Amino acid sequence: MTLTRVSLHEHLDGALRPATILELAAASGHRLPADDLDGLIAYFDQTGAGSLPRYLEAFAHTVAVMQTATSIERVAVEMIEDLASDDVAYAEIRFAPMQHLTGGLSLEEVVQSAIAGCARAGSATGVRWGLILDAIRSERDSLEVADLAGRFADGGVVGFDLAGRELGFPPDDHLAAIRRAREFGLGLTIHAGEAGGVASIAGAVNRCGTDRIGHGIDIIDDCVVKDGRIVELGPVASVVQARGIPLEVCPVSNLQTKGWKVDRHPVAMLDDAGFTITISPDNRLMSGTTLDREYSLLSEAFGFGPADFVRFNQNAARAAFTYEDRAEILAAVGSA
Repeated sequence: MTLTRVSLHEHLDGALRPATILELAAASGHRLPADDLDGLIAYFDQTGAGSLPRYLEAFAHTVAVMQTATSIERVAVEMIEDLASDDVAYAEIRFAPMQHLTGGLSLEEVVQSAIAGCARAGSATGVRWGLILDAIRSERDSLEVADLAGRFADGGVVGFDLAGRELGFPPDDHLAAIRRAREFGLGLTIHAGEAGGVASIAGAVNRCGTDRIGHGIDIIDDCVVKDGRIVELGPVASVVQARGIPLEVCPVSNLQTKGWKVDRHPVAMLDDAGFTITISPDNRLMSGTTLDREYSLLSEAFGFGPADFVRFNQNAARAAFTYEDRAEILAAVGSA
């Protein structure tokens, strides 16, 4: 197997195998919305979600079955195996440790379990990986999450992220946590412009100094578009484009949370206008997707070809938070 892709935006609790959810729920006593495989797959399918809050509701069940060290490690192992099947050479996998404490684990045990699963499966498959710890922007524990990330900065954690609902929860509410993550040398990525408009991107870029933007597709609202092309950039879009701040675009997920038809997605216009585009699946379970599916969608809708996907993977490799491995990751991706 040749691993040639880089995926920067992958949620651990959004990538469980449906059969695994059934087994873990049976073992833990968690009641699922369906008790058979087909019904469960149908429940998790977020094709008709139409909004980010609706899309996020399904995570209550995946998080619920990830409350033991064994379950977290198993999910991490299986995710790495699935990444290998999707030809991913390097992935950054994110999750929110604070959401995995109801079974009695400590925060350190939660992170150690994820690291153990990734390390075991990474050795077996050849997939390189790094963990990003999420703080939920509607909570007040982001500084504690940043400190936790720092304790594992030399043991598998490579970044810090703000995730969850955007509207009403600006990223700059968490500046103390962001400063702390920086002190530990961690990479910074912030979910912005997925559902919070241009203002959320402005906060992430101008106030927080983010390295990357999770999704970022609302940046199109700070652009003037004529005849399907961006002809003028607004102040926020100008900064993002000029600095080459990578956008972690997740096309299938974006269509589901926005309720868009594919021709409304701005990825082709943003790429044509010189924005730094990377492509990731976001949540393989909820979006029923893989990088193969993402690439097929973009090829059919916008005419992207192999050279474009190599370029997107090169962008992702250069933006990876595993700084010392970038050269080797770039070599795996190849050239157009």
